[in-house]
Amino acid sequence: MSRIGKKPVEIPKGISIVKEGNSLTVKGPKGELKNSFNSAISIEVKDDEVIVTRPNDSKENRSLHGLTRALIQNMVTGVNSSYSKTLDVVGVGFRVEMKGKNLLMNIGYSHPIYFMPPDEITIETPTQTQIVITGIDKQLVGQVAAKLRSIRKPEPYKGKGIKYSDEQIQRKAGKTAGA
Repeated sequence: MSRIGKKPVEIPKGISIVKEGNSLTVKGPKGELKNSFNSAISIEVKDDEVIVTRPNDSKENRSLHGLTRALIQNMVTGVNSSYSKTLDVVGVGFRVEMKGKNLLMNIGYSHPIYFMPPDEITIETPTQTQIVITGIDKQLVGQVAAKLRSIRKPEPYKGKGIKYSDEQIQRKAGKTAGA
């Protein structure tokens, strides 16, 4: 039995969950999320919790059990308190700033790069070398952060590039270190 799938999802005050067929709509103070799930997994919405059960122990149902519960938990957490990721821009002369809703990045290329975030995502630049991505959808926040990081990945020799704030870059010794 899935350890995660067995736990019920607690519904905090101020959050409402509506079940329509095999889809859930979660409304809270930060916004609204809707997601559809596999019809093999049964979802029960009781007074202050959501219970996820599976019909049998087939390999597909076992894998979907914990996944479904985790996705519902992420939806509830997202509409209650937003998710955020912080990126650091490392490099001499590298800087970022907001131009309206778009993010302007000068990160060592011959041209500036403009990034237009999705409507559900909020991007802030508290300093010239830091990007904070905020939103209620955990998957979308992570996807936008990965997209921004992929524009200029951190390189292993000097550590220049865009990295997650909690990421440790494995540094390599240069050519002169072996002499």
